[in-house]
Amino acid sequence: MLFWIPALLRILLIFVVSGVVWALFGATPGLLLGLALMSVAVVVQLHYLFRLSGWLDNPRSEKLPDGWGAWTDIFSRLYRLRRDDEKHQTELSEWLARFRQAMHLLPDGVVIMDDVLFLEWCNPAAERHLGLQHGRDKGMRVTNLIRTPDFIDYIILGRYDQPLTLSLRERKLIVQIIPFENRRQILVTHDATESERIDMMRRDFIANASHELRTPLTVINGFLEIAQAQPDLDQKTRSAHLQLMTEQGHRMQNLIGDMLTLTRLESVDYPLRPEPVNIDAMLHNLLLEAEVLSAGKHALSLSVDGPDINGSHDELRSAFSNLISNAVRYTPAGGKIQIAWQNSKAGPQLVVRDSGIGISSEHISRLTERFYRVDKSRSRETQGTGLGLAIVKHVLLRHHGTLGVESRPGEGSVFTVRLPATSIVTETED
Repeated sequence: MLFWIPALLRILLIFVVSGVVWALFGATPGLLLGLALMSVAVVVQLHYLFRLSGWLDNPRSEKLPDGWGAWTDIFSRLYRLRRDDEKHQTELSEWLARFRQAMHLLPDGVVIMDDVLFLEWCNPAAERHLGLQHGRDKGMRVTNLIRTPDFIDYIILGRYDQPLTLSLRERKLIVQIIPFENRRQILVTHDATESERIDMMRRDFIANASHELRTPLTVINGFLEIAQAQPDLDQKTRSAHLQLMTEQGHRMQNLIGDMLTLTRLESVDYPLRPEPVNIDAMLHNLLLEAEVLSAGKHALSLSVDGPDINGSHDELRSAFSNLISNAVRYTPAGGKIQIAWQNSKAGPQLVVRDSGIGISSEHISRLTERFYRVDKSRSRETQGTGLGLAIVKHVLLRHHGTLGVESRPGEGSVFTVRLPATSIVTETED
């Protein structure tokens, strides 16, 4: 109604003016004036239609024209529509940018395919998991890019309600295809390599712990059965059995103690509470313990030429004690063990050098694994739990330190604990 009223008024005005001229000057001038006014109105409308057509051809670059009459309202509405459209386009662009960023940061792989499995888009995680390249592989069939037989069978069977576990590119992947819309499918990949490794470590830990506890328990139960079945054992045999049971009991106690220590070090509920640690006093006490463990079979020396540090006294003592006691246990009688605390450009460090049996290079990278032993028979002889270096590793992680190992079979080993320079106790802290 708001559109038609002004238009009808303009037409009525033309008729009124033409009628007045007709009445004053005759029919011909009135009709000519009316025709001229109607022609001008038509030309004006055609002019604005032409400008509107030009704007519609390229609405982004062309400026929206100003109007007259009803065209003022039309162009005003078009301007509001364009402004709203630009606002929506901006919001959509921002949303798409956030979506792409989220897809790029997503740890799971996402591949978008059409209904015949031609690749349309994939995120970086999918490129890493499946060996794809979006720019190179776009438009290619996914089954031509992933040629694993298990994946091909998964596609052929079409049982997409169940995920597929796939070993690809040295990764353990969980793959699933999810249909969406009418002509699109999403391939989702989840890297379960780390989870699988952790599960394997957990299984190995339980198996190793069970094995380590079973051996002393078997010995103790065996001697108890003998004592029960033969109550008249002579004193010498009974004392020998009790001595062995005591040793096995201590072995279980040490093992459980080390397992509890590891659990505590890994717990998020057990934060590090650093305090100034007197390294000189700690190492001299550890030297006395090492001399008792050595029983005079080794030549031990200690050199302290470094600063005190901030850290957990008990944790550092446990780590240093494990390294020193290992050097004693794995060095044959008559060997040398040198302990040195010194300061370097990178920070303070503890160096434990021995002339022991040494370690082959293939074992060095696995030394800090739980229950990992280079020589299992040797470990049983030395009463080791197999957790000492794992404890050292976790203590150093909590103190932002590192452990270096240099060793050759028959030439001894050098274990170096490196701590950051920021851990040094300053004079103001003293």
